[in-house]
Amino acid sequence: MTAIARIKRSQRPPQLWRPTRPDPAEGPLYLALADQLGAAIASGLLQPGDRLPPHRAVASALGIDVTTVTRAYREARRRGLVDAAAGRGTFVAAAPAAPAPAERRARPVVDIPMNVPPQPPEARLAERVAEAFAALQRRADFQSLLSYGPSAGGEAEREAGAAWLRLRPLEATAEQVVVTPGAQAALTALFAAFLEPGDLVLAEALAYPGFRTLAAHLRLRLEPVPLDGEGLVPEAMEEICRRARPKALYCTPAIHNPTTATMSAARAEAIAAIARRHGLLVVEDDAYGFLPAEAAPPLASFAPELVFHVATLSKCLAPGLRIAYLRAPQPAQAVRLASALRATALMASPLFAALAARWIEDGTAIDIVRAVRAENAARQKIARELLGDFELSAHPAGSHAWLALPRAWSRGEFVAHVRQHGVAAVAADAFAIDGGAAPNAVRLALGASPDRAHLRRCLRIAADALTRAPEALSPVV
Repeated sequence: MTAIARIKRSQRPPQLWRPTRPDPAEGPLYLALADQLGAAIASGLLQPGDRLPPHRAVASALGIDVTTVTRAYREARRRGLVDAAAGRGTFVAAAPAAPAPAERRARPVVDIPMNVPPQPPEARLAERVAEAFAALQRRADFQSLLSYGPSAGGEAEREAGAAWLRLRPLEATAEQVVVTPGAQAALTALFAAFLEPGDLVLAEALAYPGFRTLAAHLRLRLEPVPLDGEGLVPEAMEEICRRARPKALYCTPAIHNPTTATMSAARAEAIAAIARRHGLLVVEDDAYGFLPAEAAPPLASFAPELVFHVATLSKCLAPGLRIAYLRAPQPAQAVRLASALRATALMASPLFAALAARWIEDGTAIDIVRAVRAENAARQKIARELLGDFELSAHPAGSHAWLALPRAWSRGEFVAHVRQHGVAAVAADAFAIDGGAAPNAVRLALGASPDRAHLRRCLRIAADALTRAPEALSPVV
């Protein structure tokens, strides 16, 4: 671009680009802001030569620190998106040549914002979905599956959900079960039904980002509880309960996301006793409880009168199967939950609820779980092989791993570096509760790769980076 062209383009107002405050669930703020800038350029909103708003103006508009904006602009410059002219500002750079289609197809991806199970060929998902839909079409009441249904789910679907929960094992009746369109909808209905704005909720110090977003939306206050290798630390939870008098507890006892910590029966019993002593409403997010072949009993089995148990099929069968079963301690509470679900999500799809019920009844669901479990075990073996020399936390049946980084790497630098090579990792900041300190670690979702060979390539990139200092990999000379 010529100097004259740059001057002409710079006459466009710098306010043309109005970024939005990034969601912490997307990862480090500066990277998310750089991604927004890249998207604005790709869409044509920003064009070569456009002058960007000053660092301080962006920071003030978004309510963030100016150093975060500086890092975002620096990251955008490293990606070749912008140029900086001393004393004149930052400008959109000339558009780089687009990569060839073959290059784009070869770009590896090891993680996405949502943690997903693999879809191994042995699961025969496409074939089984087609078979199930064909069978449902032959039902006399098929037309009803394409219409509205009860907010709690049909009687047969609720019974199938209760049967599924009894496999954990957890005592459940159809009257206690509400069929929901995924765990997020279940959590939304639950917190909306039983908590008020300003109520204090305890959660693991690192927790599922969707819960954090929901809590902010409902204006709930959060307090982090420290974690160890078995999840919530009982002594710390007891001290917080005595000091702060919380209303509820949210936790993921089995293969915790992101740390993979898993409660033993003894730990679950201790947590249940504290909850009972302080009258807490407990929400157990059992997203991964079906993955281990021999799992500890769910937390709800130790305090069935307190614990609301949420079991989604998305993390153990397929992410697109948006069905979760919410078990209330009492049938009357299930009625209240159905009312809240009606107000927030209306209902689960009757068609998908019927498909899930059919798979539970004929054994297909548990067969798919076994295939996912076996594939997870194979992928965890690859992770241990390539990253075993580092501080890696994982569960043999889990779909993700938690990697503590060497002191030479900050999590922001590591995430940025591997992203250059198409490998996306999620920094600990995305999981930290209430702005608490985040460890220098990242989550790797092993299930997102389409196959084991692809995963191996991705993890080799990560392993190679970990063996060298960031300065040794810098392109700046």
